[in-house]
Amino acid sequence: MPNIYHIVRNQLGSIRKVYLKGNKISKKGDFAQFPQTVLLLHGFFQTRNIWDVMETRLRRAGFGVISLNLGGLMWRFNTKSITKQAEFLYAKMEKICKNHNITHFHIIGHSMGGLVARHYVQHCGGEKRVQSLITLGSPHHGTPTALLGVGLMGLGILSISPMQMLPKSKLIRKLQEEDFPMDIPLISIFSRQDIICPWWCSVLRNEKQHPSIKNYQLRGIGHSELTYHPHVFRLIHKELSTSVSSEETG
Repeated sequence: MPNIYHIVRNQLGSIRKVYLKGNKISKKGDFAQFPQTVLLLHGFFQTRNIWDVMETRLRRAGFGVISLNLGGLMWRFNTKSITKQAEFLYAKMEKICKNHNITHFHIIGHSMGGLVARHYVQHCGGEKRVQSLITLGSPHHGTPTALLGVGLMGLGILSISPMQMLPKSKLIRKLQEEDFPMDIPLISIFSRQDIICPWWCSVLRNEKQHPSIKNYQLRGIGHSELTYHPHVFRLIHKELSTSVSSEETG
């Protein structure tokens, strides 16, 4: 029988490493020295420490990595609205690209981070910078578990982002109604055992009409576990490598 602690950790992340550690992840300022750059965006009420394993693997694979402190509650937990985060992302990344002579970069967004990335690409000028977007357990159709976040955030007093992640919210409908840029690969990786964002919330349903859209359905992996499971990384590495190769040949 699965250990309850491991189930909770794989769904919500390590209390010690993600929540109590704050944002004390060691910064790497050499991302511009790599041929390709990857931006990592964490999800609601998470910190960038959740990317510790992913960042190490990406760097070993030859990618420069940017991991931002998205701020929020107690200056560490990601609770700002999705729209405000996307606007912040535009200003921040334009400054970083200018200072480090970076023209394009890839994005990997976990959970709400994937929606922030989509809004950034579709409504905040990110389409001119983003080479590809990979989402991990992101609620592209909203998720009913966001109701728990609505309660946790005092019915919108502390944060409106859980409301934005509810099915059929104004933001979700807006993202769905407007087309994602055809020339930017959009990949959704999700798990049948994800409790926080059930798999059907993450499926990109117009992949037949959009040649750059792709879904990967996995099993036996929890919500937060998507950020460090080795099989997920293999898929990410495959898609990043494919995107780079396509750009070079194109």
